[in-house]
Amino acid sequence: MPLPQLTVYRHDRRTRTLITLAGEIDLESAPLVRLSLERCLRDGIRTIDVDLTPVTFCDCSGLNAFLHAAQQTTVVGGTLRLHHPPTMLARILDLAGCGSLLLGLPLGPLPPPPGDTPAASRPAPPHRSVPLAPALSGDVR
Repeated sequence: MPLPQLTVYRHDRRTRTLITLAGEIDLESAPLVRLSLERCLRDGIRTIDVDLTPVTFCDCSGLNAFLHAAQQTTVVGGTLRLHHPPTMLARILDLAGCGSLLLGLPLGPLPPPPGDTPAASRPAPPHRSVPLAPALSGDVR
């Protein structure tokens, strides 16, 4: 039996949650991402932090799932923020101009300090007070 391509961990704290995604986000697993984030909203969660540290790959179908979730979260007066996107997703976010929407970054690229080489900065990781247990895993059909 093959291992799941993507695992979703969820830790709620009242109206805030930390979603940690582990594995690959692509055309096959993006529906699982979308479903997981929609469930948060249905459960009354209004602040969603998504930790992408264990994500090994994310393509534009993953970006689409995050943009859809951000739009739905905004409609209900909430916020969705991505933390520690993998290099490929960070590049897609930059090219699509979505960094300010999904990462909470200021609009437009910031120039590096004089004499400094550009480096990718990432938001501080969300605090984890309990071990993670899978909330969802595998394919959604």
